[in-house]
Amino acid sequence: MNGWTASDIPDQSGRTAVVTGANSGLGLVTARELARHGARVVLACRDATRGEAALELLRSQVPDADVELGRLDLADLSSVRAFADGLADERIDLLVNNAGVMALPQCKTVDGFEMQFGTNHLGHFALTCLLLPRLRAAGPGARVVTVSSGLHFLGNVDPRDLNMERRYRRWIAYGRSKSANLLFVHELARRLAAEGSPVVAAAAHPGYAATNLQTAGPRMEERAWAERAVEFANRLVAQSAEDGALPTLYAATAPGVLPDEFIGPRVQLWRGAPVRSIRARWTLSDVAARGLWEASEKLTGVTYG
Repeated sequence: MNGWTASDIPDQSGRTAVVTGANSGLGLVTARELARHGARVVLACRDATRGEAALELLRSQVPDADVELGRLDLADLSSVRAFADGLADERIDLLVNNAGVMALPQCKTVDGFEMQFGTNHLGHFALTCLLLPRLRAAGPGARVVTVSSGLHFLGNVDPRDLNMERRYRRWIAYGRSKSANLLFVHELARRLAAEGSPVVAAAAHPGYAATNLQTAGPRMEERAWAERAVEFANRLVAQSAEDGALPTLYAATAPGVLPDEFIGPRVQLWRGAPVRSIRARWTLSDVAARGLWEASEKLTGVTYG
């Protein structure tokens, strides 16, 4: 794993990957590198205009890329179902749950969930369960990679207040949604092992990578000073999106990745080549993971089948 780069990605010819949030940042880099190494890639994007621009850019960077665009709004469960229905006849070898929102002002998804929990966790939970039949059918080598964050240490999931209705704090809400990602992977890996499935569920995080994720919240609230501060910090201390995507690409393609592994940058959850990352103990709780799973099934109406 030492010094692993995108050039170490094994040949992906014959494999189909779905990457959520592939219109920019980590998702676009992930989609590009998978396509560069032979995979057919579906770019799952919320905004059609930005998705088309990303598709055009990717094709200019990888002229022989086999890529297509699909509309997916993780903050709308009807969109999640429609996207999954559109892939009903597709072979899917890899699902990268990359899309996410960070530290937004308090707002809700179409279905009434707190936006960060609803988008980062519930949307991906529903999508993964709906696409599992396609992943199972792909056989050995199929993987689900969910992108969490080192900031999951900010907060554990509170089963009594999943939507943070008692007291909303944007960064705690973000941390809880990223802990939910890891609890989801933990329980998914357990369930797949119990059924004897070869599908591997793993997680990754990018460290501190310069993307538009950090500026979305300040922009929504028209806090220009905060947006400028974030942009300055991105230039000063963040690693590039290309480097930030490496843990995801490692978890998605490297040989020997184990179920429930968490891959991140080498240096203090911040930057560097991908390695096995530390994680909060609460994200390895069987009881918490099972409870969150059962609650997620009830909230989304999507069950593990």
